[in-house]
Amino acid sequence: MGMPSGTELLIIFGIIVLLFGAKKIPDLAKGFGKGIKNFKAEMKDVEEEIAADEPKKVEKTEEVASAEAPKTTTQA
Repeated sequence: MGMPSGTELLIIFGIIVLLFGAKKIPDLAKGFGKGIKNFKAEMKDVEEEIAADEPKKVEKTEEVASAEAPKTTTQA
């Protein structure tokens, strides 16, 4: 099952017009666009939050590694 052809798209669009009416379609498209915009903004916020947390994790790992490393002393 691939992408719908031109005829199939016209039939789908016609059914949408019948179900929702021509006046509701711009409102539906506007709501859909706002939803996508909000989703992208939230994804960007999450990515920035993850990026901000990564250096902290690296620092903790370095602290643990230095604490676990045996301390050697040289005796003459």
